[in-house]
Amino acid sequence: MALSLLARDVSDLCLGKPALRSLSVCGTIAGALSGLKRFGEPFLSVWNCDHRYRSSVRSNVNGDVDECRCIGKVSLVDVICFLSKEENLKNPSTALQEPVSVLIPKVHGLLRHLEPHASLLEAIDLILAGAQILVIPIHNPFSRKKQTHKPPSISTVHNNREYCCLTHEDIVRYLLNFIGLFSPISSYTIESLAIIDAESVLAVYCHDPASSVLPLISESLVKQTSVAILDLGRKLIGEISPMMLNSCDESVAAAIATLTAGDFMAYIDCGGPPEDLVRLVKKRLQDGNFEAAIELVDYKSGISLPSTYSCSSSDEEFGNARSNSAKFSGNSMRVVRSPADPIVCYPWSSLVAVMIQALSHRVSYVWVVKEDGTLVGVVTFAGIIQVFRDRLKSMS
Repeated sequence: MALSLLARDVSDLCLGKPALRSLSVCGTIAGALSGLKRFGEPFLSVWNCDHRYRSSVRSNVNGDVDECRCIGKVSLVDVICFLSKEENLKNPSTALQEPVSVLIPKVHGLLRHLEPHASLLEAIDLILAGAQILVIPIHNPFSRKKQTHKPPSISTVHNNREYCCLTHEDIVRYLLNFIGLFSPISSYTIESLAIIDAESVLAVYCHDPASSVLPLISESLVKQTSVAILDLGRKLIGEISPMMLNSCDESVAAAIATLTAGDFMAYIDCGGPPEDLVRLVKKRLQDGNFEAAIELVDYKSGISLPSTYSCSSSDEEFGNARSNSAKFSGNSMRVVRSPADPIVCYPWSSLVAVMIQALSHRVSYVWVVKEDGTLVGVVTFAGIIQVFRDRLKSMS
């Protein structure tokens, strides 16, 4: 039964998925930023379209060849990290005119195209090989539009088709619906399954410069994790995640360049940045001759939290820790959650509990801590998917 499940077409997972909004690779970072704000999308896909005149069998009736390929994605976090670099902070307006292609990681295989008739097993194998996103054509007869030679700056149609994407979260959520087929591994602890990754943990101390987080944020985007913030005793007191930065305005680039990691977490906390930190950021920008970046600092509109980070949200029973060691007691409690609060579990947490915890908070990883809050490692969706893949091998 489990084997037949993985033989299903990936199109089954595409039902109800929205069409990707896309940006031409010829566009600018400013255009990407405008599109992200206008449509409120977590990211825009970037496409390279080759429209050439050819007299070959591959040409359409007009002799035009549509060779559109999605080559990557860009989000607000990419823009923020780019603007936070010293050379760009000195002249943000010029930096925003750079081509959007400079934001795409030069890592092969992060994004893969897949046909709708491909099996779920094929999708899983691509993800385990390093793919973050699978781009899949979707059938929508009401949106089939003629592709023009000069597509609009933000489009949803390529090769006369619309596309959607599947992520690690989509795969894990789908597998959770059939968790009974994989018994008894769902009740096994993450420690016994050996999916606690201690080697790939990205972390800084709270007194380290927030700018030291930038290369780690770029790495966390590839690994689908986050950057842990530790105290001197290596206790987990917070995080700076791509999701958190993606909920911010580009103005926080100035704060990253001037504050410590701990102060930066306070800067992006619920309710907007404290006035004393805003003044500190402006002073340090002036002292560092970053006058052009001062206009990025906008106290009133610098933060726009999504529902996931709502200040009225409550913790799940599996153990969501706040930036306070007392919260690592393991007891169920309802507390106000901050954007910098990490989602945590314990080595003895069960696989299904961690899956539900991650899915309920819309994150692709869960930090693993000891009872006193000391960081042990991280569990990712990729590690969870590997467990199911290994289980299928043993069943075949």
